[in-house]
Amino acid sequence: MCPKNILSSVCFFALVFAANAQPQAASPTPPSASQPGGSADPAAGARRGGAREGRGGPLTPEDRAVIAQLAKLTPWSPGAGEGDYVLSPPFAPAPENAPRDGVPHGKVVTFHLDMAESRFYPPAPGRDGAPPAKREVNVYIPAHYVPGTPAPLLFCHDAMGMHDNKPAPYLPAILDNLIAEKRLPAMIAVMVMPGNQRSLEYDTVSGKFAEFVETEVLPRVARECNVTFTTDPNARATLGGSSGGAAAMSMAWFHPELYRRVLVFSGTFVNLRNDPVAAPHGAWEFHENFIPKTTPNKPLRIWLEVGEKDNGAGGANAGMGNWVLANVHLAEALKAKDYHYQFVYAREAGHVDRPVRAQTLAPGLEWLWKDFRPSN
Repeated sequence: MCPKNILSSVCFFALVFAANAQPQAASPTPPSASQPGGSADPAAGARRGGAREGRGGPLTPEDRAVIAQLAKLTPWSPGAGEGDYVLSPPFAPAPENAPRDGVPHGKVVTFHLDMAESRFYPPAPGRDGAPPAKREVNVYIPAHYVPGTPAPLLFCHDAMGMHDNKPAPYLPAILDNLIAEKRLPAMIAVMVMPGNQRSLEYDTVSGKFAEFVETEVLPRVARECNVTFTTDPNARATLGGSSGGAAAMSMAWFHPELYRRVLVFSGTFVNLRNDPVAAPHGAWEFHENFIPKTTPNKPLRIWLEVGEKDNGAGGANAGMGNWVLANVHLAEALKAKDYHYQFVYAREAGHVDRPVRAQTLAPGLEWLWKDFRPSN
C-alpha cells in the first residue's frame, strides 16, 4: 500500500472550514498558513501553521506575555514526569521508531466500512455526486496475541501512525518495540480514517463519535480480525492530531467509562464548530468551562503538544482561534484541577509537526501508560 499524505490534505479542508465558518457565539481567529521552522523540506515538515492575525485581531501584550513564558519552561526529555515542558530543535527521531531485528512483529489488517450503513454518520455525496468512499480501518495486532484475550486498545484518529510522510513515525514499529521491552502493554491499535464529513465527526464537541466507534467500528474490527477488546477504561486510549486531537479529547471527556488516556498533537481546542447550548465556544469550552467547572475531576490522563508556529499563532486570545493559546490554557486548566497531564511546547514547530511527532510519540505513549496496571 502506498503511503498517503492524509494529514496534509485533511488539514487543508479544516483550514478552509475555519476561515469561512460563522460561529454562533463568537468569531474565532481563522487558521492561517505559513512555513514552520525546523524543516526546509515541506514533505519532511509539518502541517502548516501560521502567525497571521485573525478575526480576533493581533496578539495583545497580555497574549505575548503568556507565550513568552513558554520558552522558559523546563526542557523536555524522554522520561519526563507530569507538568509543562519546552522542546527545542533540532528534533531527532526516537530510537523506538525504527524496526528492530529480533523483535516480534505484530501484523496490520486493513478493511473498509461502508458508511452508507452507518446510523451515526451517513455519508454526504462525494465530489460531483460520486458515491462516497468507504472508510478505511487499519488494525495493528501485537505478536503472540491469543484470540479471545481481552486486549488494551489504542484508537487513532486520521489513522495517525499509519499513513504519513517521513519523518513522521510508523506506529506499528513503535508498538512492536515498546511492547517487546514491556514499556507498553500488548495493545491493539485501531487506526481509522475519517469519513467525508471530517469536521462534523471530529470538531463536534460531544460523545457521539465515541458512541459511533463503540457501536459500529469496534464490533466490526472484532469480527474481521478475531480480536477482543477489554472493557476496562483504564486500558483504553485515544490518539489524534488537530481536529482528531479534539475528537480524542471528546471521546474520553464525554465517555470516561470507555476511555481514560488521551494523547494529542496540536489539538483543535478552538471555537471551530459550536453548539449554542452544549458548547457555545466549541472545543474552547474544555479549558473555559468543562474542566474548571466539573467536579469531581474525571479520571483522565492527558498528554498534549502544540507548536510555536501552530495554526492561528498570531491571533488574539479573544478570537478563540489561536491553537497555541488554546493548548496553553488547556494545560493551565488541567494543572489547576490537579489532573495527570504532560504538556510540551515545541519551539519553531508547526501544526502536527512531523519531526516533533518523530521525537515525542514513542515517549509520549510510554508516559501515557506509565501508571497502567491490568485490572485482573
